[in-house]
Amino acid sequence: MNLKKVRQLVVVIVVSGLLVYGGFRLGEWKAGSGVKNFSEIDTTSMNDVLARLKASYLKPQDIDPKKLMYGATEGMTKALGDPYTNFFPPVNNTRSKEDLSGEFGGVGIELGYVDKTLAVMSPLKGTPAANAGLKAGDLILKIIDKKNNVNKDTTGMTLDDAVNLIRGIKGTEVTLTIFRASEKVSRDVTLVRDTINVPSTDLKWIDSGNVAVISVNKFGEQTLTEWNKIVDEVKSKNAKGVILDLRNNPGGFLQRAVDLGSEFISSGEIVAQRDNKTTQVMNVDRTGRLIGEPIVVLINGGSASAAEILAGALHERLGTKLIGEKSFGKGTVQEAEDLPDGSGLHVTVAEWLLPSGRNIHGNGLDPDVPIVFKFDDKNPTADNQMDKALEVLKGVITNNK
Repeated sequence: MNLKKVRQLVVVIVVSGLLVYGGFRLGEWKAGSGVKNFSEIDTTSMNDVLARLKASYLKPQDIDPKKLMYGATEGMTKALGDPYTNFFPPVNNTRSKEDLSGEFGGVGIELGYVDKTLAVMSPLKGTPAANAGLKAGDLILKIIDKKNNVNKDTTGMTLDDAVNLIRGIKGTEVTLTIFRASEKVSRDVTLVRDTINVPSTDLKWIDSGNVAVISVNKFGEQTLTEWNKIVDEVKSKNAKGVILDLRNNPGGFLQRAVDLGSEFISSGEIVAQRDNKTTQVMNVDRTGRLIGEPIVVLINGGSASAAEILAGALHERLGTKLIGEKSFGKGTVQEAEDLPDGSGLHVTVAEWLLPSGRNIHGNGLDPDVPIVFKFDDKNPTADNQMDKALEVLKGVITNNK
């Protein structure tokens, strides 16, 4: 591994590590079941290999037909070369649904790849990973679980294997060997596993209670319900302005981005999605209660897909200032289908476009006010990006007056 080639979140495969699975999904639809068999696919070689394995493999008792079938199906989707089109065996498909429902097990990390090396995509607030100081872009070089006799280098490790090794029973320990680009040497971080149940939204007040900071951690099943309660409080306390914090938000349901965008934008387009035949425009679909509210948005390299849709729509439709670091850059839409045996198939079916018609896949959103987060050892709760956001918001409030 050449650490000099490491770039922060250059490529993240769309499966969450311990969050788990599904963070970047922009929407979930049930696909039609009337899929016909493709007679042009020749399975002769597959059957030939299976027969040879049964005849000569050293441990024939280890040949599990179902595992072989799942492996072959996973290989078929991977052969497309699209990291967002994936087949998930039943266990992993269940994990995907747990993520979007808001409750899952693990240490609170989303896993991905940086320059083909296993890495932290984003740590969830209030989880063992976040409390230990892990950051987006940290490389995971080794996984150690003494109780289960695990001590494995992650080179070439699949996300599924990493998930299985890092997840475990609440209260048990797992140690990750971490390398951070800003540090010269790797170090071990021991995490105590816990049940992860993190709300998708959070509200806090700053500037003597005048400014509402609304953090949206993901766009899941409960996001709109949680959001509506937050807006009730923001309105009742007559906030002078809002800082919308989308940092480390990996995305989720596309519709939730439209819902939240409609809170600030009075009418018109939020996003469009274009498949291989048509383009569908998704407009404001509810009466917003924060229309005209002074607002700025925080983003970083962990802000992706639905988070980028919301930030991009606010930026293009309202001129909302984006503050922080360049976002991840995921501009495709996946369709999720449950198969009869409990497995699942996620297929890239479209790309999404900002109101201007721009697709940011692979490029991300550039902040209007760039500022790199700097961790303060003497004051761990300090947040220089939030400080800058408040400064910019006050300028917006003054200009509005």
